Amino acid sequence: MVHAASHFFAYISRLRWIRRWGLMRNAIEENVATHSWEVATLAHALALIRNRHFGGQVNADRIATAALYHDATEVITGDMPTPVKYHSKVMREAFGDIEHKAEGELLALLPEDLRADFAPYVQESKLPAEDRELIKAADRLSAWLKCQAEIRAGNSEFEPAANQIKARLDEDGLREVAYFMDVFAPSYDKPLDNLLE
Repeated sequence: MVHAASHFFAYISRLRWIRRWGLMRNAIEENVATHSWEVATLAHALALIRNRHFGGQVNADRIATAALYHDATEVITGDMPTPVKYHSKVMREAFGDIEHKAEGELLALLPEDLRADFAPYVQESKLPAEDRELIKAADRLSAWLKCQAEIRAGNSEFEPAANQIKARLDEDGLREVAYFMDVFAPSYDKPLDNLLE
């Protein structure tokens, strides 16, 4: 049986060429593919922490998979800097509409018989609210960790962003994030040799 060619994975593999934090001077370059992997590992961890320590019953595997695709539309839209995206209600609504259209375009690249399988991962609105909450928390946590890495590298330009993101994480009040900050985040400050002890 001959199947029609699909460009879906060739297209999203190009996420590695989309730089993040485009309006800021970066000591450490970050691309959307690397960021997506980190968000997936963090979201998976937050889900497992919720289940193990806080009585949750979320599907950690589904959350990790959805997190891998959480910025997939950026292969079409590019990485819109947060200050631009949230500049005003009008900007946020316009960008939300663009993201929604990009989700549809990405899904259309898949063979028709696989679209329903991928829809919950590519179309954010199809995920349960609890999954979206943990993925958003992981996304913010990843951004905060990036800011901390930049600050450690001597780049003070990331200090205001680090403070804003940390304030938002605190405001969200997720116990899973507080657990991660207590148990895992301090290790990010250590040099490699200290991690191996």
